[in-house]
Amino acid sequence: MSFGILLAVLGSAFLHALWNALIKTGTSRLGAMIILSIGEVPIGLAVAAFCPLPAPEVWKWVLMAGCAHFFYKSFLTYAYDHGDLSRVYPIARGAAPLIVAIFGTVLLADRLTLHEFAGIAILGLGILLMAQGIFSNGENRKMLPYALGSACATATYTMLDGTGARVAGDAIAYVAWVFVADGLLFSLGMLTWKGLDVLPRDRKAWGSGLLAAAASYGAYGVSVWAMTKAPIAVVAAVRETSILFAVLIGWLVFGEKMTRGKALAACVIVSGVILTRL
Repeated sequence: MSFGILLAVLGSAFLHALWNALIKTGTSRLGAMIILSIGEVPIGLAVAAFCPLPAPEVWKWVLMAGCAHFFYKSFLTYAYDHGDLSRVYPIARGAAPLIVAIFGTVLLADRLTLHEFAGIAILGLGILLMAQGIFSNGENRKMLPYALGSACATATYTMLDGTGARVAGDAIAYVAWVFVADGLLFSLGMLTWKGLDVLPRDRKAWGSGLLAAAASYGAYGVSVWAMTKAPIAVVAAVRETSILFAVLIGWLVFGEKMTRGKALAACVIVSGVILTRL
């Protein structure tokens, strides 16, 4: 991997942590997530306009992935309502590849290597350390099931997307339509459930939400481009530095408490994820 591509992938990792941080700002995390979802629709349509229309058999994968994203966003939103960015993000982001690695051996054709088994063990240790910090520091324990629920949903759409993109034969077009389905399902679903009053009325909230939508697609687009220029496994591993970016943003921007235990747990999670991706 060249130095330029390395910087691009690190930028992708930062963008992923950034859009999560933008959701965390403001008084309504749900409102911010709805705005992000609304912004995803025109972005997805703009990209899809330059791609061939997917074959009929692809649409069921797009719809299933959109439903998985609905639950991912719902769990993540409520996790951020109850916990810090620097606590929620590492658990939600780190537990997802752990779940994929374990269940992928049963549901997919993949087989684990020795270093992947080691990565799973390290990942599990890091998540336990991060979760233990919730109890020892007197933090709100309600965030833990929501963060783990978000991880389960992430693992689900990861496996769905892996299969769906292969069926589609065009990953860019597939992801564009998933963005459209995801954006429509979450925004319309939540507005139907909660009503229009859940939408923030101030320009700052809309600006942050739409910026988060652009950062979300940018994070994915840069990583996909990098995977055409460098080994996929290396790109995927480097991108997981987003966990460290999220911890730093939580500490430096939001003033969240940083302990040795939290910092150690974040580093252990990143190490485990990298091992499972290489």
